[in-house]
Amino acid sequence: MILRTLTYALFAATILFSAPAMADDANTVTIKNFDYSPMALTVSAGTTVTWHNLDGEPHTVVSVDGLFRSAALDSGESFTFTFTKSGTFKYVCSIHPKMVATVTVK
Repeated sequence: MILRTLTYALFAATILFSAPAMADDANTVTIKNFDYSPMALTVSAGTTVTWHNLDGEPHTVVSVDGLFRSAALDSGESFTFTFTKSGTFKYVCSIHPKMVATVTVK
């Protein structure tokens, strides 16, 4: 009986605490294998986007138009930016300029 109750409680907690995390994943860019993924992201104005560096090398997130600029992100570090105006924003890694991606804000 106690085991069944604990199992149900764990299941309920998993559902309760997993829902917000899944919602956040839609606005997350992963940096891995010297690439941004996804390379093109579309969000609504007012959305906060988070970049997570999962590479063993440092990377940056630098807007070509100067709107945002992260410090060098070591492995496991993150950078967030809230997009308040519409447009298409190209960004690069200033350390590895072949890394290019965009965020489109509607």
